[in-house]
Amino acid sequence: MPDGDAISISSGSDGEEQLDRRAILEPAIQSVVDALGGFEDGIYRMGDECYSCLKDLKKFWRKDDTDDERTVARIFSDCRVLSNDLIPVLTETAGKGHVEDKRAIACVDLITAVTWPIDLAEELKEMDEELDKGSDYTQLLSSHLRYKAAMLQPGILKALFSIILPCLAKSPKERKERDIQIITVVLFLVRNLAFIKDLPSNTNLSSDQAEFSSLQSRLIKALSEDFILEFLLTIASNASTDPLFNRWNVIALEIFYLIFRGVRPASLVIEAEKQASSNLNRLLSVEGQRKLEWARNATSRHSRFGTTITVTKNAKPHKPTSEPSDTKDEALPPRPYVLHRQKAITAETGEMFDVEKKQRTKKGKKIDALAREDTLSLDSRKILQGLAKNFVKSCFSPFLSSLLKDIRSERPKITEKDNLRLLFITKWFLEFFLQAHAKEKTLKQENIWDFGFVAEVTDRGWITWVLRRMREALDAKPKMWTEFQAGIECLTQLLLLIERMSTEDLADVALTDVAEVLQNQLIYNGEVLEIALESLKAYKDGTQSLVYLDSSVHLAYALLRMLEKWTKVGGGREMYVRKKARRKKKAKGPTEEEGIPDVEEEEAGENEEEEVKDMRLTFEGFELRFANSEVTKTLLAYLGRYKEFPSPEHMKRVVGLLHRQAVRAKAEGLFFNVSTLALFKSIMDHKQYLPREQPYKDLVNLIQFLLRQFFKAVDDDPFIIVHALYPKNRGHWKQFSSWKPEEKFIEREKKVAAEVQVTQGYTWTEEMGIVIACLVEDEKAHLIDWVKEILSGVISQRKHIIEETDKVVSDDDDDDEGAESEAKLEPWRNPSGEAIAKFTDFPIPYKDEAQADATTNDPHLKLLFRLLKFEVQEEQDSLDETQWIVPAKVMPFDMQSQLNVIDQFLKYPIDLQGKKASELLKKKPRKRRPRRVELDENGEPPAKKERKKKEAQQYKSATMIEDSDADEDEWAAFFEREKKLAERTALAATASGTSGTMRATGTKKRRRTEGKKRRRKRGSDVTSGSETEKSGSELDREPPSTMQSPQQGSEPSPPREPPEEPARPRPRPRKRLRASSPPQSSSPPFEPTPLPDLEDR
Repeated sequence: MPDGDAISISSGSDGEEQLDRRAILEPAIQSVVDALGGFEDGIYRMGDECYSCLKDLKKFWRKDDTDDERTVARIFSDCRVLSNDLIPVLTETAGKGHVEDKRAIACVDLITAVTWPIDLAEELKEMDEELDKGSDYTQLLSSHLRYKAAMLQPGILKALFSIILPCLAKSPKERKERDIQIITVVLFLVRNLAFIKDLPSNTNLSSDQAEFSSLQSRLIKALSEDFILEFLLTIASNASTDPLFNRWNVIALEIFYLIFRGVRPASLVIEAEKQASSNLNRLLSVEGQRKLEWARNATSRHSRFGTTITVTKNAKPHKPTSEPSDTKDEALPPRPYVLHRQKAITAETGEMFDVEKKQRTKKGKKIDALAREDTLSLDSRKILQGLAKNFVKSCFSPFLSSLLKDIRSERPKITEKDNLRLLFITKWFLEFFLQAHAKEKTLKQENIWDFGFVAEVTDRGWITWVLRRMREALDAKPKMWTEFQAGIECLTQLLLLIERMSTEDLADVALTDVAEVLQNQLIYNGEVLEIALESLKAYKDGTQSLVYLDSSVHLAYALLRMLEKWTKVGGGREMYVRKKARRKKKAKGPTEEEGIPDVEEEEAGENEEEEVKDMRLTFEGFELRFANSEVTKTLLAYLGRYKEFPSPEHMKRVVGLLHRQAVRAKAEGLFFNVSTLALFKSIMDHKQYLPREQPYKDLVNLIQFLLRQFFKAVDDDPFIIVHALYPKNRGHWKQFSSWKPEEKFIEREKKVAAEVQVTQGYTWTEEMGIVIACLVEDEKAHLIDWVKEILSGVISQRKHIIEETDKVVSDDDDDDEGAESEAKLEPWRNPSGEAIAKFTDFPIPYKDEAQADATTNDPHLKLLFRLLKFEVQEEQDSLDETQWIVPAKVMPFDMQSQLNVIDQFLKYPIDLQGKKASELLKKKPRKRRPRRVELDENGEPPAKKERKKKEAQQYKSATMIEDSDADEDEWAAFFEREKKLAERTALAATASGTSGTMRATGTKKRRRTEGKKRRRKRGSDVTSGSETEKSGSELDREPPSTMQSPQQGSEPSPPREPPEEPARPRPRPRKRLRASSPPQSSSPPFEPTPLPDLEDR
């Protein structure tokens, strides 16, 4: 091979140029574009291979999937293929009725690919720092603007809609998957056009650039004229019922999001004719504020020479050279500065120096990461106003329910960003509904805006999903602040909707009940309360957008206002909040077969389970939780932008929250900080330039209050000035505030004093005397007088009943004696049954708290009540007091006797023989409550059922045992014989003086010891042995000691054996009687009484 034909491969380091990708692709793409066709006499003529060329261009487009530079997209932009070829092909086919032409469908497919949105953030993340250093995406973004302008030419969107109609006109059996794909591609193309953002409006732009700032208005107008918006409404309204339209609910959601995110709902509620004038007034007011601000700092011409002031630095007299100087400033010469501002005459010099310095440009803060502000024309706003009304009335609830169902089912078409779009759409239309409803109420129109239109958001499943998405957004790493912001705005509108439903102006009681239930559910769930607090704490300057700050303040303000109103209407009722706490389960050790478990196989939450508790929470306690340094920092950051507030409502919200912290929670120490005081100073300096609305007046009053509190605290403790340099976190603000901790009252069950009773052995009268003595010892004689009053009142009441019923005349003369006196007392002792039937239980009234407490906690008084036959009422109205009654069964004669006994013991106390009355009392044993056992369907406890089951398993031989209950005669005869035998045994024992069932000695024969045998063999002294035996037998005849108890059921202990004699003989001892020695003879001292014959058993 010649050397010239060789191919050299190098790394490029030697300076050789590599082949450019664009240089390779551009000629090929240009040739295909030329083959598509061209204009001839003003008419576009398609080439013979137009369809094949469109397919080739699609193949070229796919090469950008692996190219970060988007080379093919840049070539298409330079060739103007969309405006010069694709749109003419589309108009020549679908625009002239050839809607099923495959060239038109291929053209729509390619246009959709060319206009596909560019995710600039993701593109920049994927770029390589070295290889993609020269990449420029501005060309691609500007090409999309040209594509959008080209697609908005008359007849283009109409041609797209004409492609959709034949696919929809087919019956479900005739409709193929390709027809559904065609509709999907057209909807994606509409989505792409709505995604392209217009240029900001500027009067200094050229005519071409000015056209690019109004493309969104033209797009909305074209979509309305070509019936595409009506098609989107059809998809939304039938998404929950028709599977065909349910396929495109996600695409429709994104299109609605892109259309409505550039306009505020409040601007569409106002009539379109008044919108221009309102905008003009708003701009003029902003301009007026800026002029006032400029005039405040502007110079005035007090003379034609203006103001010139010289300020000298180090203006000190020079010291003599003999005195040494140690400081550096003293060695510097004086330096003059010239100021040309009139304000320098009265202001501080340091402030003037700061003005002259060059200000560093601060990093711009993100205004809103969720929505944007589009400049729309008057016609487009009218179209969006009608679209929003139709959507709320016919599509809101079914559209949201279908999307939520798909999200829960985790269908593949759902992406992560669809959750964000759904939250935004819900928030937007809820705000639009509330604004329209408020306008209708103001104008006193008919009930056009019914709450049933937005009933879907009041569903429990919907609220649960919103709270779960917000919690997941906070738990994600990194945190998804944009989605969290959308959730905050959605919750805020939901709270405003509930507040509107619960207003007293509405005559519908059902709506008020629904609002009450929703409030209870939201409060009991507790998630909304935590989110409102966390959203304020989580704000960091530069991390979240300014709209996030406004949304979090609005949510906290609306929630606190709703809770305050809810507690006031309920009479200061308490809130119960559900708290979830994790507690560990008892870990079960592994069995021998399982061994030690692998660590990797154990799940994190395996040994934990959620425990739900209901916690009581008051509104004041929840309001106090907002007295937090992080919350105050967020509110002050929001207040610092008071000049940018679009309406006084924003100032009202932040002032309301600050007032709750400083005044309601008494946390003024949170504001004793240098930065806070500097902010207050700047506001007070602009006091005369503030608007005249009431919220701004409240702000000035609040600042003056806080400043008074601060300087008052400084007078008491000057060291607070030093503390003002440090943050007031971790509750340090409490020592500088007027806040005082509440006394903690731990609510426990009141321990009722144990009941007492008199020890046994006393009569009823003596027991009465002892109880009365106890009360007198405790200096509680007033309770005895109270008992006497009760008895007297009940006696008189029941005597009156007897007199009226039995016609008995009361006679107080008791001088009669004998039978005549007894006859007079008989009607009072035994009244008629009719009179007794009229007796009722008399509830004992309590005159004061002391009497009520005594009946519950005084054991002596309760014992006196029981002795008087008083009873406790079964149904108690209060848990803190015990209600006693005088039963109807107690007769007035008996009560009179009791009253006489009490009078007797008060006059003559009982003689206790020197003891205290309390010593004769003891605690009354409490009856143990029977254990509550749940019964099964057969009425048996489960434990008994299990025991029967075990017995049936263990004793399988039970079936072989015969029941002998039928032989009752044999058992009766057996017991009769036993009874006779016991009687004969008792008679024999009585006659002999011993027990008839036990022998005097044992029946077991004693073994003779070896010592006795030896003595007999050796011829030992038998006399001594006989005498000893004789003495032992005499001792045995003595009656047994009373301290010794016989051991029943055991054999008598054998006698002690004498010690063995030694081998060597010893002197003979003197005869003695040893009472404790047992008898040595084996024969009993007397013959026992023979037992009766037992053969008859």
